[in-house]
Amino acid sequence: MPRRYDPERRRRIIDAAIRVVGEKGIAGLSHRSVAAEADVPLGSTTYHFKTLDELMVAALRQANEGFAKALAESGLLEDGRERDLAADLARALGEWLNGDRTSVELEYELYLAALRRPALRPVAAEWTEQTAESLARRTDPATARALLALLDGICLQVLLTGAPYDEEYAREVLARVIP
Repeated sequence: MPRRYDPERRRRIIDAAIRVVGEKGIAGLSHRSVAAEADVPLGSTTYHFKTLDELMVAALRQANEGFAKALAESGLLEDGRERDLAADLARALGEWLNGDRTSVELEYELYLAALRRPALRPVAAEWTEQTAESLARRTDPATARALLALLDGICLQVLLTGAPYDEEYAREVLARVIP
């Protein structure tokens, strides 16, 4: 029987891995669970991703697009912008946190998985570096890194405590960091 050409299969496997992590957490991720979710043979997942770490790296890269996309769509990173950076960041963060909460939780779960899975660390570092570079368009590099750390902290507090996002508080503390 001829092999069926399926150029989207790799992407479907990554999407399925993201859904599995969203539903079952990192502990529920396996080649078998992803194959079932993607409705592909088990061999397809191991063909495209030899190890679970390879699959997690691909999923993290794709999941990292969430906050980066929110920042890009907000327009706050455009060069020459003269608006209140703290207010712009607080608003963009609120829109992201108050959007698809499952996606936000998933992004952080994969991001934090780098603590125990060294293969994910370069992807997490790459995302951090790219986001800091984007923020540096509106401020200096050191302030951009401090803002990113503060944004991460606010996100984690909201996600872990279940507290509602307080945009005014976020604007106030972000403004304290911006020279």
